[in-house]
Amino acid sequence: RITRTRSPHPPLLHTSLPLAFFFPPTPSFECVQCLGKEAANMGDSILEYNGGSVLAMTGKGCVAIASDTRFGVRAQTVACDFPKAFQITPRCFVGLPGLGTDTLTVLQKLQFRAKMYKLREQREMKPSVFANMVSSMLYEKRFGPFFVEPVVAGLEPDGKPFICAMDLIGAPVFAKDVALAGTATEAMYGMCESMWRPDLEPEELFEIISQCMLASVNRDALSGWGAVVTIITPTEIITRQLKGRCD
Repeated sequence: RITRTRSPHPPLLHTSLPLAFFFPPTPSFECVQCLGKEAANMGDSILEYNGGSVLAMTGKGCVAIASDTRFGVRAQTVACDFPKAFQITPRCFVGLPGLGTDTLTVLQKLQFRAKMYKLREQREMKPSVFANMVSSMLYEKRFGPFFVEPVVAGLEPDGKPFICAMDLIGAPVFAKDVALAGTATEAMYGMCESMWRPDLEPEELFEIISQCMLASVNRDALSGWGAVVTIITPTEIITRQLKGRCD
């Protein structure tokens, strides 16, 4: 009878590979510092990876929404025909600045939900209802969010302008003057505070939102290369292309 006993220590690994292959050295403090600086140079927010800015303004019985057309990868410009404002209903638009892939994904989901609402309710979705739906949809994904900051602009059935902005988990900010999001927010805040005034007519609103948008994106390296402005009135929707600096 043969009795086998198990050794308390595992057998040594017979190999010609050096010991450092199995036990890599710990990186030095200088190496960690270099990696930290490189990560800081790459940008600390995924929302700024592709760039882009959206601006919405209210007027007298009208509302406007503008977005730039740049699509980039950090500082590299890839395309200049990528607007971030999209029509959802005849009187409601949504701007989706942020990560480009999530912009398209969220747009498809919002279009699907708006069509299902119309099919079920037999009426168009109001901008205020649409904003609540967007906020709820983003909050559902709060533990793995979509990297977009929606801006909703439209006219209510009674003709009252409605604008709203929210963060990537759907926390809304309802405004009566200006709503904005994107990488040029600091410049847009300053421009809008100095140029916007209540009860603007559609043409005045177009002029002011255009000047605010172009002046702001010219001070931001991650957005620009032109803009698209849409004016929503009770009788028509006017869309105009703006040429901007391409440098």
